Amino acid sequence: MPNPKTGTVTDDTAKAVREVKAGRVEFKIDKAGNIHVPVGKASFNGTQIEENARAVIDSVMKAKPHTVKGQYIHSCTISATMSPPVRVDLKEFHTV
Repeated sequence: MPNPKTGTVTDDTAKAVREVKAGRVEFKIDKAGNIHVPVGKASFNGTQIEENARAVIDSVMKAKPHTVKGQYIHSCTISATMSPPVRVDLKEFHTV
């Protein structure tokens, strides 16, 4: 839903469009620390979903606070709305 906090309701439409085209990633975190973010639609091909998922994982890793030690993302799964999840291998994202 449109929300002024997230910038989807604004008087400066041009700025909002530029931010979206530049690759702004918005995600929500629940009480258990799970991140929920859409990375595509069922009509996207595999390459498009992979690029979007990589962008989301990279942005979450960049948002890691410097005070947090150890592994920041423990697991990742991708699923359509009513389908079983597919686990994502995160080895290449964890740098030591």
